Amino acid sequence: MRFELMLPYQIKEAITKHTPVVLPIGVMEYHGEHMAVGMDTLAVTKSLDRLERQMEVVILPPFSYGAASYAVAAPESSGTLHVDAAVLAPLAEQIFTGLLRIGFRNIHGVIHHQTENFSAGMPTDLAFKIGARQALFKFLERTNGEGWWGAQDMNDYYTQHQSGNDPFNWIKLHPLMDEAIIKNYIFDHAGEGETSLLMALAPEGVEIARVAENNTWYTKSAFNSSTDRGEEVTAKIIERLMQRLKS
Repeated sequence: MRFELMLPYQIKEAITKHTPVVLPIGVMEYHGEHMAVGMDTLAVTKSLDRLERQMEVVILPPFSYGAASYAVAAPESSGTLHVDAAVLAPLAEQIFTGLLRIGFRNIHGVIHHQTENFSAGMPTDLAFKIGARQALFKFLERTNGEGWWGAQDMNDYYTQHQSGNDPFNWIKLHPLMDEAIIKNYIFDHAGEGETSLLMALAPEGVEIARVAENNTWYTKSAFNSSTDRGEEVTAKIIERLMQRLKS
């Protein structure tokens, strides 16, 4: 279900059923001369399109204005659109606060940008992580009052935590490709791995003949890209997303 197309009764049903609510997170960044600048966002949104066919999920409108950075290319004529993480964190907090106030308690952000070491984090995912935590702390204090955690009726908190009933699990952030996938697939930037993925998910965003126009080390392997390779990793992505969202 697309959130923007839902009617209030459908929102109420999604809240009651604890349906996963997913925010696609990406950036606009130069990916060589042969790929669309929206690669990182498209990888998430197109994967969620396929996920929606296999499980019930509420998909929010994508957020595409992350902290791309200029590490790959300067913005002039490249298409890279960078928004500083210091701006993103309070915005993320407002988004997550709004979702909590609606009544959602099974919220997920999925990101594909600089996620090869997700546990350490990079500016975009860290901004959304801190935004999520700030939203949760403030929401819990607003609804339960200050000192809510230390109250006597919370003496079974750790027991609840072990059983999975933890308010800090109401919002979770995930990389599109987790460690298990990265270990068995080519994780790169605009090379064989990402080009194959986009060829499978959004072929209109790839003009493979233009690989020859690239003069960058990180795109050299794009010559080896294939739709079949992209479909292979897409299947793994969908499988792992289903596992994470259902848990």
